[in-house]
This record gives sequence, C-alpha cells and structure tokens, in this order.
Amino acid sequence: MNFDMVDYLMVVRQAGKDRRLAKDYGNGMSDDRRRGDEDGGVGTGVITKTKPKTKKPSLYKVLLLNDDYTPMEFVVHVLERFFNKGRDEATVIMLHVHQHGVGICGLYTYEVAETKVTQVMDFARQHQHPLQCTMERE
Repeated sequence: MNFDMVDYLMVVRQAGKDRRLAKDYGNGMSDDRRRGDEDGGVGTGVITKTKPKTKKPSLYKVLLLNDDYTPMEFVVHVLERFFNKGRDEATVIMLHVHQHGVGICGLYTYEVAETKVTQVMDFARQHQHPLQCTMERE
C-alpha cells in the first residue's frame, strides 16, 4: 500500500486513539465510554487527505534610479544582463528611468530581488558608475 505523509500521520493518530481505548477498557471504564460512540460501535475514524494551504510569497519590485552620470548604454547593458530583457525592452525601461527618475526592472521574490539589487550595485561599482538599484514591496 502506498501512503503519503498525511495518510501516515492519520493512521498513527488513529492507532494512538485505539491504544487509549484498549487501555481504558482494562481500567474498569463504563461500556458506553469504552465503545467510543453512542450507537454501540467501535470508535473508528476516517482517514482524509487535507491539502495544506500555502501562501504565495510576497513580490518585490526591483527599481533603477536615474542619475546624471551613468551612460544610457550601460543601463541598457545592465537590464539585458541581469534582468534578461531584450534590447528593445531594455531601451524602453532605460528611457523611462531617464525621463521619470525611476523604473521597474521586474518583480521577484524577496531573495531573488535582493540578489539582483546586489549584483547590479556591485557591477556598477566595478565599472565606476553611480547607478543605484533598490527594491520595494509590491
């Protein structure tokens, strides 16, 4: 028989109840209490599968901030390299950052967003550009 973990736990839980009933029977308990129910049957349980409710992780926006010194071509290169954007999409995002002061590079889980921010900041520093990259909760 092939059991998954939920089935296994339900069987173990039921076995524990059955052991307690047998122990109570030997301790001189009344017949009604020993039976475990009112209609005279033996206390049995039904094994049901319960699906765990998982919560979706929070998403974070990775943002690029405009500055007056970082070349536009470098920003396009960053978007292509770290955010897997095509040349056209990277150019659109770069122009949005240039015109509005900030632009969204993508939505990621916390750990991924944090890693991308660190990668971009390190890469910009290595190339001596003041490009700023941040993240905020969506």
